[in-house]
Amino acid sequence: MAEPLRIALAGLGTVGTGVIRLLDENRALVARRAGRPIVITAITARERSKDRGVDLTPYRWVDDMGELATADDVDVVVELVGGSDGPALTLARETLGAGRPFVTANKAMIAHHGAELAALAEDTSAALKFEAAVAGGIPVIQGLRDGAAANRIDRVYGILNGTCNFILSAMERDGRDFADVLADAQAKGYAEADPSFDIDGVDAAHKLSILASLSFGSQIDFDGVEIGGIRKILAADIAQAQALGYRIRLIGLAEIDGSNGHTQLFQRVQPVLVPIEHPLANVTGATNAVVAEGNFSGRLLFQGAGAGDRPTASAVVADLVDIARKETGPAFSMPVGELEALTRASSAHRINKTYLRMLVADRAGVLAEIAAAMRDAGLSIESLIQREVADGTALI
Repeated sequence: MAEPLRIALAGLGTVGTGVIRLLDENRALVARRAGRPIVITAITARERSKDRGVDLTPYRWVDDMGELATADDVDVVVELVGGSDGPALTLARETLGAGRPFVTANKAMIAHHGAELAALAEDTSAALKFEAAVAGGIPVIQGLRDGAAANRIDRVYGILNGTCNFILSAMERDGRDFADVLADAQAKGYAEADPSFDIDGVDAAHKLSILASLSFGSQIDFDGVEIGGIRKILAADIAQAQALGYRIRLIGLAEIDGSNGHTQLFQRVQPVLVPIEHPLANVTGATNAVVAEGNFSGRLLFQGAGAGDRPTASAVVADLVDIARKETGPAFSMPVGELEALTRASSAHRINKTYLRMLVADRAGVLAEIAAAMRDAGLSIESLIQREVADGTALI
């Protein structure tokens, strides 16, 4: 068997320790599939003395993370530190600049600096891999980059944040409001102490911008994503959606828009009413699901665990297996110079359905007044439910 592929781990949180456990438990299987052993030689993290539940004594500890980029006993650097800038970005630049393969689970860094890093990787003939950056253990990056490579993809969408899906699913199941369920999610470790990136849609937007680039052969445009979150969703909204035959999901959607006579890119993350019969309506808990529509393949559905130490570690090691096999190529399916700079499509000209919930005085003529106001605004009503919620008030 060939010489081992020697890796360095930067970051020993849940994913980093998950990689250690996976390589220990599946060592022989991974070696057979990779054609060579994959071994950890060096590690680094913020705190050396912290108990992480795994034995770190077999590995060389490095205090200066930057040393990993050029260390003699390292073939590949795996970055699991996080953050769009700072030490993670510096390590990426130095590693790829030295012509060394770089694997990351850092969706924020790829969303903001992916084009720069991919160009650097091409210049030095180094591999840049980031399967774990989107949808955890689901092989959606490889599926779009390789499996659907022969297709024109016009739309990609899905549930891209497990924390939000866990919260919305629990609200459906228990009939509780957002704040109560969020507190439970934090207590169980599904949500961070500061959950803003998740519940405000930023995490999903990072992932969506990466998926859009891979799907459409376009330059990453995170700043062009219209972002909304789930903070304002109430139990009453969940109940009304169910009464209308829908479930509420935070959906990231990217599609090619040609309605103005030239190709534009539309990207949006927002809560959406999903028909109960649609596959995404039945994705519950901390699960992710991505749908891509190819012109020859048809609809492709990728679904599975979107976060957690084991699924994300699985994606990281899958990238390492590809590198061991020398199965690498352009990070975004094609050379960076071939990625198209698409203009942003505004939502201003788009016509869609939406949901409104109003608390009104329960008196004669109130429905007629609402209908008249919508008529004057050029809006039509598809369906309407009215129920009394208290003396003198009605929920519409």
